[in-house]
Amino acid sequence: MTTKKQNSGLLLALRTSVVSGMTLISRVLGLVRDVVFARYFGASLVMDAFLVAQRIPNMLRRFFAEGAFSAGFIPVMARYREKHDHIEAREFVDAVAGTFGIVLFFVTLAGVIASPLLVLIVAPGFVGDGGDFDLAALMLRFTFPYLLFVSLTAFAGGILNTYGRFGVPAFTPVILNVVLIAAAVWLSPRLEQPVMALAYAILVAGILQLLFQLPFLARIHAFPRPIWSPRHEGVRRAFRLMVPAIFGSSVAQINVLLGGIIASLLPVGSISYLYFSDRLMEFPLGLFSIALATVTLPTLSRLWASEDKTEFGQTLDWSMRLALLIVVPAAAGLILLAGPLIATLFFGGIFDENSVNMTMLALRAYAVGLIGFSFVKVLAPAFFAREDTRTPVRIGLVALGTNLVLSVASAWYLTATGFSGPHVGLAAATSAAAVLNAALLYRGLRRDQVIRHSAGWLALLARVGIANLVMCGVLFQLGRPLDWWLEVTLFERIYWLAVSVTVGAASYFLALLVLGMRPSQFRLRAH
Repeated sequence: MTTKKQNSGLLLALRTSVVSGMTLISRVLGLVRDVVFARYFGASLVMDAFLVAQRIPNMLRRFFAEGAFSAGFIPVMARYREKHDHIEAREFVDAVAGTFGIVLFFVTLAGVIASPLLVLIVAPGFVGDGGDFDLAALMLRFTFPYLLFVSLTAFAGGILNTYGRFGVPAFTPVILNVVLIAAAVWLSPRLEQPVMALAYAILVAGILQLLFQLPFLARIHAFPRPIWSPRHEGVRRAFRLMVPAIFGSSVAQINVLLGGIIASLLPVGSISYLYFSDRLMEFPLGLFSIALATVTLPTLSRLWASEDKTEFGQTLDWSMRLALLIVVPAAAGLILLAGPLIATLFFGGIFDENSVNMTMLALRAYAVGLIGFSFVKVLAPAFFAREDTRTPVRIGLVALGTNLVLSVASAWYLTATGFSGPHVGLAAATSAAAVLNAALLYRGLRRDQVIRHSAGWLALLARVGIANLVMCGVLFQLGRPLDWWLEVTLFERIYWLAVSVTVGAASYFLALLVLGMRPSQFRLRAH
């Protein structure tokens, strides 16, 4: 093992820890936000309307911010830093800021004007159903401009990540959660339509997030001076990568959107059940997998630009092993603790026992696909770093079609059989599509001979599998009926949930230790 490889692995692990730590703060506040939402608005008509108004700009944010910048801007920026001087890199940043900013402005303007049409497209079941269509369209006029500000924030974060400043972009989402919590608790009781407070808060939070990052850009002398320059060579190269990546890297979000469209045709509350369960599934996904992808993309882009294909493959293998180690027990834990988690976090106020049961079923269906969701996040950067955005698009189309067919079929079948929670079929279809997406991405990387697996994968799979069985056995012994969780006090629920999570996690890692796994096995090795 070389010193260079050791340092590279330690640096990646350190940066991932920093991003995960910042993300943990944001995710905890996100859970607090969702608890507040559940207590103040429940799984209700107005909550469904807000979630639709939030989903549209949020989905486009994933397209432009995560899709466009991950696949287009960061690899090209890494190439400029590797092979060009600082002045040329600054010119590229300025050109992207101006060109991309103007495009976003007109997209935002069109979205505000076409708000009713957008609601009609993503939630056709709202039409003529108790006024939620008009409410969603009104809120969308305030939430859609969030797209402009949060995309510019992602652009600023992409620059900071390229310069190795991962902490600030990872901390920025905290602002959104704080503003939303304050709006729900303080502002909503003062408004004639309380839920409008959340729409106002999203717009304000978008502005504050952008302002927060600007001083940090100035510190590294990378503050953009926007210019309109669509013919700039770097801009054209980045946009060629961005266009297919906007779809390819956002298949999971399109799957969720399709689920929302179908859910709007199901009983009231279905959209909310899917939202609250998705938020819990996103907690481990964002805490680890997205953090890992955020850190590895600039590293992989730099390695590919410097033509170090050996370390590129080893870094990707390291990411996959680390993801497997964390995500498998997270998925098992979500399945076994779905009821206790939802009862502890959301039960009370407007969020009743039926809401707990319906959300629990959806969470278990989502948790099955957590491995797929995570590996899509880990594997996709290997394509983007090589400036290959076409392959993820083709794979994404297959996954998208699969999700659509399974969603329609499952919703129809469960409704026809009289099952009380047909929305569960949508969550299961989304999970199946994510697993298929990840499997096809992996096959593509194997075909291109990009992945360089280290020795010991079979042993790793065996150890992780056995340790998970041990953890599941422990959690099963600690388990209590859902009725018990709904009858005891909030303090007792928090206490027993904390005990279950702590003991379960400890049993998993202790089992790994007994089976011979050591931290040194997760260092980058030279072949």
